[in-house]
Amino acid sequence: MDDMPPLSPLDPGFLRVLRWRGAIQSVVLIVVAALAEVILYGEGLPNGIALAVAIALGLWLTIVSPPRRFAHWGFAFDGRELHVAHGWLTRVHTIVPVGRVQHIDLRQAPVERGCGVATLVLHTAGTDHSRVAVPGLAKVQAEAVRDRIRAAIETSPW
Repeated sequence: MDDMPPLSPLDPGFLRVLRWRGAIQSVVLIVVAALAEVILYGEGLPNGIALAVAIALGLWLTIVSPPRRFAHWGFAFDGRELHVAHGWLTRVHTIVPVGRVQHIDLRQAPVERGCGVATLVLHTAGTDHSRVAVPGLAKVQAEAVRDRIRAAIETSPW
């Protein structure tokens, strides 16, 4: 991967998105654990264990995991190719040549809208891995990258 261009980090608003997603997952997990505790209490079994585990996992999902995930994302667009890299244990580096792009989406879920970020999605020719997403771009930056890719498609020799 020596030929990989320098990658730009994602917008800090994406860290808030990851924290919100973790918080939502945590609430669901804690509710399920609380229900399990009620059932365990009715059976005369020790309580508190399921809820303690759920709270620990919730803290991990909300506080510890998001910055780690955020730090391992990056992207670059050099006018000919979009590079997207992510992952820590398994590092994935995807290169999308402009000539392969068929259409571009800009997506914002409610949490993303609230945090001011968007996901840029490129659809390419082919069936396997024909969709490449770059989450966590500032909305203005996502629109600018989309417009640069669209302009590059129009001038592409492919």
